[in-house]
Amino acid sequence: MSQESDYTERRQRQRFVARRWGDVCFWVVIDGERQGLNDLSLEGFSIPAGAPLLEQRKFPFALQLDGIPEEIRGEAETVNFVFSGSSGQLGCRFLRFEGDGEARLHDWLTVHVIATATVRISEQEASAIVTGPSLI
Repeated sequence: MSQESDYTERRQRQRFVARRWGDVCFWVVIDGERQGLNDLSLEGFSIPAGAPLLEQRKFPFALQLDGIPEEIRGEAETVNFVFSGSSGQLGCRFLRFEGDGEARLHDWLTVHVIATATVRISEQEASAIVTGPSLI
């Protein structure tokens, strides 16, 4: 897996900070452990991590959004580790979703964009931001 020195952005879609009003609102359950996300996109997510994994790993996941009882399930894989200060973040890419998980993730992110926008935007505009290219 890549380190900070050879890091390049892999996501083609916009990613979003997984917080609302300063609090984590998107979570992932991996191996029975619930962790707050750093960011999330239609392509993947990142989580805080103390050290890089020794090798790439595929794993089942369950995404959770505060206030929503349903989960989005599927399979993801680790793709990179980036150091950030004294710790780092582990980047993960979605491989597949169960059922309508990908469509529900799009809906969750659209609502997230509307809720966190500093200017009023329509659902169509928010959806276009979610599916649009990365601005990073």
